[in-house]
Amino acid sequence: QVQLVESGGGLVQAGGSLRLSCTASGSIISISDADWYRQAPGKKRELVAAITSGGSTNYADSVKGRFAISRDNAKNTVYLQMNSLKPEDTAVYYCHADLSSLPNRRLSSYWGQGTQVTVSS
Repeated sequence: QVQLVESGGGLVQAGGSLRLSCTASGSIISISDADWYRQAPGKKRELVAAITSGGSTNYADSVKGRFAISRDNAKNTVYLQMNSLKPEDTAVYYCHADLSSLPNRRLSSYWGQGTQVTVSS
């Protein structure tokens, strides 16, 4: 059974840093595109950062220059390095990935369970 497991969330002061990890477990063949989303209380889930299978990246305007998405294909892991954190970055962060796995080898979409990031002022 394929799962995406996030880790690295927590409480940090404004200006601090956190690194989120998202690891795919199960009979993974490969991860295609992957993204990080976030959802703050009372707000819609929004795309924060995306990375393609080729390594191209894209970011929400609100995090450009502060966040960096990366991947380690050998570890089936996607990272989100978050620097210069602001109170408005407080949200539950979700990992999303399109990946293929055994036995059907089809590309399917998966979500992680979410990890809380709280930035205090």
